[in-house]
Parts: sequence; C-alpha cells; structure tokens
Amino acid sequence: MSILGIGRAARGVGEAVAEVSEVFTVNKTKAEMATQARYQAALAQAGAEFQQQPLGWFDRFVNGLNRLPRPIMALSAVGLFAYAMSDPEGFSVRMQGLAYVPEPLWWLLGAVVSFYFGARELSHFRGYRAHVPAGARPVPASANENAALAEWQSSRG
Repeated sequence: MSILGIGRAARGVGEAVAEVSEVFTVNKTKAEMATQARYQAALAQAGAEFQQQPLGWFDRFVNGLNRLPRPIMALSAVGLFAYAMSDPEGFSVRMQGLAYVPEPLWWLLGAVVSFYFGARELSHFRGYRAHVPAGARPVPASANENAALAEWQSSRG
C-alpha cells in the first residue's frame, strides 16, 4: 500500500469519526455558520422593512420645522441670561409675572414638551432616519470571507 493510499484511508476514517462525533456533540463550525446565516437573513429582512422612498419637498420642510424647537429653546435660555444682564428691572418684572402662572399650567407645559421630545426620540429610535447613504456607513465583509483564513492560505502559497 502506498503513502497516498494510507493518507486517503486515514482521511476517510477521520471523516467517519467526525460524522459519528456530531451525533453526540454539536459541530461548532456548522452551528456558527447556521447562526451567521440566520443573522444575515434577519438583517436583510430588517433592512428591507426600512427602505424609504425619497422625501418630497413637504416632508423635507416638515423635517426642518421639527428640528427647530431644540435650538430655539437652547438659544432662548442663553437669551434669558443676556436679557437679565441688559435689563435687570424688566427681567425681574417678567419673572414675577411667571410666578402668577397657575401650577396646572406648568404641568401642562411640561407634559407637552415631554411628549413632543419623547415622541420625536421614539420616532428616531424606530428607524425614522433609517435611510443612510451607502457611502456613509462601513461596508461589512461578506459572510464567506475570512481575512485570517485568506492570509493563512496566501502564506502557504
């Protein structure tokens, strides 16, 4: 019997042992490949669900309006400090006027602001801004590509 014949026989025995051992234990490589395939399928399905049509002029206009409240509120807070320094008497009169606002009205204002920002954040969380240009995100390597394996194979010649 030649060396090649012994090699084939040994390989056949090894494959048989591997098949028998898979009855008792999970083949981790195959399990990981199946998990990766399920993950890729779920990712593709989720990506298909969030495909959006290009936005029209009205949608872009409303999106622009939706971006205004936070900067306006931030600039208004800074403006209050500037107003307090430039006209302290007028500022104190207006702050005393705020003291006459009934408490339920403050609660209503807080609820409106909270629900506005909460709904806006939830909308973004659910994928409102799911449309990202292809060049803006990294492109993952294909599921079958393994950089370490490719490097090892190229080093072996």
